[in-house]
Amino acid sequence: MLAIPLPFVAALLLFITGALLRYRYPKNSQKPFWFIVLCALMVTVVGLRWTVDIALFRFLQPILGASVPVAAWLCFVGAHRGKPNTHLHWIGPVVVLVSSFLYQYLWVGTIDVLLISLYLGYGSLLLKSSFTMPEQVRLTDVSKVLIAERVAGGMLLFSALVDGVLSYDILLLDAQHTNLILSIGYLVLIPAVVAAVIVVSISTPAEQKNQQAQALSSMSQRSPEEADKSPTVLVSSLDEDEETTHIISKFDALMREHQVFKDPDLSLNRLARKLGIPARKISSAVNQTHQQNISKVINTYRVEHAKTLLKQTDEAITEIFLSSGFQTKSNFNREFSRITGQTPSEFRSSPQMSD
Repeated sequence: MLAIPLPFVAALLLFITGALLRYRYPKNSQKPFWFIVLCALMVTVVGLRWTVDIALFRFLQPILGASVPVAAWLCFVGAHRGKPNTHLHWIGPVVVLVSSFLYQYLWVGTIDVLLISLYLGYGSLLLKSSFTMPEQVRLTDVSKVLIAERVAGGMLLFSALVDGVLSYDILLLDAQHTNLILSIGYLVLIPAVVAAVIVVSISTPAEQKNQQAQALSSMSQRSPEEADKSPTVLVSSLDEDEETTHIISKFDALMREHQVFKDPDLSLNRLARKLGIPARKISSAVNQTHQQNISKVINTYRVEHAKTLLKQTDEAITEIFLSSGFQTKSNFNREFSRITGQTPSEFRSSPQMSD
């Protein structure tokens, strides 16, 4: 049967992926590593459950399954908030654990309903969260993190559908199609969610984990260059238009005078600390003024800086995009073409332009 070896092959590949990720990104791969380990264990238990059918595996399967959507949510919520409240979110898996102990006293479909509810709930939360700006990730990576979050949310909803079909097959069709359903479900679900979690992890600078401690230890250092370590203050006593103008004025001054866009790890949260203004206010003001999200506006400053270097220096294009705040040449080329309509090489070889 196709379904019998697939869980074990998938689990092995997941363990290898987790080990490689941990080796390559030791500073910011802790959450995705343990999430991958959780997924690998779940897939292994699923494989054992449907090949050996030991009571222990029947007991462990729903508990591990209930932990996956919660763990996925916690991996993503850290991109939006520095220290999410994690304790309450484990109530769902705990309820499934208790229900597994009391299985013989409950309606036969109780655990299935709980699992479907968890996947539906956390899938919906991830989709909703993907429409807000993640404050902790690099501004250059915002778009792909939001896409990854939507993929993860969609996959959790898909898993709820798979669990529903699986329960129907077991309860009413005597598990005639269980192997096929599991094969299709886990071949699609697990790789997609794991990939999405990896994306958000490597897009979040490792330094974010220590920023609160840095802020407390350096409150006395108030220079503009290190203002990101100062506590956030609210912009008050201004009406909405005045507040927006004030924020944009400070934002433009920070970009032009201190060129913070050169920082490849610049995030909305770090920018908020530099300006002393809440992150959501900055994002809203930039969207309202420029009719673009803050990631694209920052990239515009970076491209303008790169244009100057392309025209006034003989530096290699690789050195230019790195010194302008871009991390990859593909991202630099894409943003440069979007803004100028030319590739960097075409721009450099074109006649002098008055920028």
